[in-house]
Amino acid sequence: MKGVMRFGKKGKLSPRYIGPYHIAKRIGNVAYELELPHELAAVHPVFHISMLKKCISDPSLILPTESIKINDNLSFEEIPVQILDRQVRRLRTKDVASVKVLWMNQFVEEATWEAEEDMKKRYPYLFESADQGINFLLSALLIIMSMLLLLMRLHGCLLGVELMLHP
Repeated sequence: MKGVMRFGKKGKLSPRYIGPYHIAKRIGNVAYELELPHELAAVHPVFHISMLKKCISDPSLILPTESIKINDNLSFEEIPVQILDRQVRRLRTKDVASVKVLWMNQFVEEATWEAEEDMKKRYPYLFESADQGINFLLSALLIIMSMLLLLMRLHGCLLGVELMLHP
């Protein structure tokens, strides 16, 4: 279940780097000061070169912090935007319903399957019947925003370095 997370997914699937960020200046032989956004003001901007990596233009490896509201403890909450699909799987003794959820600041391809029961409890507004025209326009707008986010990720990745999250 998605919820409050530290820079994305947990465990093995969590992103290893965030950024890219521009280098403000070199400090000594092995440290660099980065130009971090104001959302990361609580993070010290000087990093050892082992924590940095040259930016690679693969958008799936880059998590932009500008479009994400980061809390004081450097975490953020994923907000579900729309249910894209529904499926029911038959187990031995019961049926389990799942819904495919589109999350804010994520691409349509990154939608996840979540337990329908949990989603109804946490986000009941997703299940309320609404005008189909509004849902269609919202879906189209989200696809356009996803494409713009992809372009921003690709363009922003031409310069700078990424900050390593896990040593």
